[in-house]
Amino acid sequence: MQSCACMIMYVGGNEWIVAPSIAAAGQHGRCCDVFVKVHLSVVGEDKMRISWITEAPTPATVQYGTSPGKYEFSADGTTSSYSYLTYDSGEIHDTVIGPLKPNSLYYYRCGVDSTREFSFKTPPAQFPVKFAVVGDLGQTGWTQSTLRHIAESNYDMLLLPGDLSYADLNQPLWDSFGRLVEPLASQRPWMVTQGNHEIEKIPLIHSEPFTAYNARWRMPFEQSGSGSNLFYSFDVAGVHVIMLGSYTDFDPNSAQFKWLVADLRKIDRNKTPWTVVLIHAPWYNSNTAHQGEKESIDMKASMEGLLYRARVDVVFAGHVHAYERFTRVYNGKTDNCGPVHITIGDGGNREGLASKYINPKPNISIFREASFGHGQLAVVNATHALWTWHRNDDDAAVSSDSVWLRSLSSDTACKVKT
Repeated sequence: MQSCACMIMYVGGNEWIVAPSIAAAGQHGRCCDVFVKVHLSVVGEDKMRISWITEAPTPATVQYGTSPGKYEFSADGTTSSYSYLTYDSGEIHDTVIGPLKPNSLYYYRCGVDSTREFSFKTPPAQFPVKFAVVGDLGQTGWTQSTLRHIAESNYDMLLLPGDLSYADLNQPLWDSFGRLVEPLASQRPWMVTQGNHEIEKIPLIHSEPFTAYNARWRMPFEQSGSGSNLFYSFDVAGVHVIMLGSYTDFDPNSAQFKWLVADLRKIDRNKTPWTVVLIHAPWYNSNTAHQGEKESIDMKASMEGLLYRARVDVVFAGHVHAYERFTRVYNGKTDNCGPVHITIGDGGNREGLASKYINPKPNISIFREASFGHGQLAVVNATHALWTWHRNDDDAAVSSDSVWLRSLSSDTACKVKT
């Protein structure tokens, strides 16, 4: 195969592949092997969606197997694209592969005749399972530090409660974000929900919100009975994970509210003794930033009772660019049957840290600090999990905050209320 080098440049707001010759440019899908922005997400308990982007048409084919360079299996998917003002995206490919064995290593390549080989490990089917949790990631030097720390954590799945690329209408930043996270997102599933920076709606000019987010980060919403990519749920290794949308309707008459009611009723705590929820705008927050926002106040008023009665164990949020962990809480007060609320919006955004807190510290707030970092939730078994928060300034092995959690399903005083 001819060897060549390619560069990526932006022309008129679009990303272009620049090859050293016309012949190479015509073959750049093979010669330059431009299968980029690869990321994974789980689909059901034994399938994986592989998403990637090319600048030229190519089959949405994934070849995969359990040994390097040997691909016993192949699957075909779908291709889409989107336009945003003067920007036209590349070819966005989504291919679901499987069934896959749990806790197993697979090797794969995207497209046909690609020389780039990727690998991933499937999540385990039973405990223990380890989640990396990070919000408000962005594309800064702090982001790179956060990603390095996460890479060292040997996690099974990453959970991200909104604000991914901080493109904020500048669509090429979605492309650079895809390349930035590809080394990690192509190896482990990244399960995300949207934040305010994903809305990208311009009145009268571009009225459809979440255009880039929905096109690029397709999540398995259909499998959980949701009609929207903005809210969904899935099971992994004894944990039921619910992703909610802070920036879509959440009142009792909304589709999201009705879906959440139905989803909570379906949870089998014998099969998934842990239930974890992710939102973007935190319901509990003692930082001076983002106080009084309806996405926090009104969503909490609408949905907190549902999560409390279902005995949700942990609620992760982003939005506030700092870290804070609350005790188990409900209706503003300590409640041993309520969720632990954790704000983890300190991934590395370009807007900086939210360094001012309300004093005195509320009794329900246990630990708070304005530092960049990420969290790890190691669910050891049906009853116990270890939560740790890691500052970027520390060695990855050092946790700045940690607490052992006991699942509410194992607490006889906290029976699920229907």
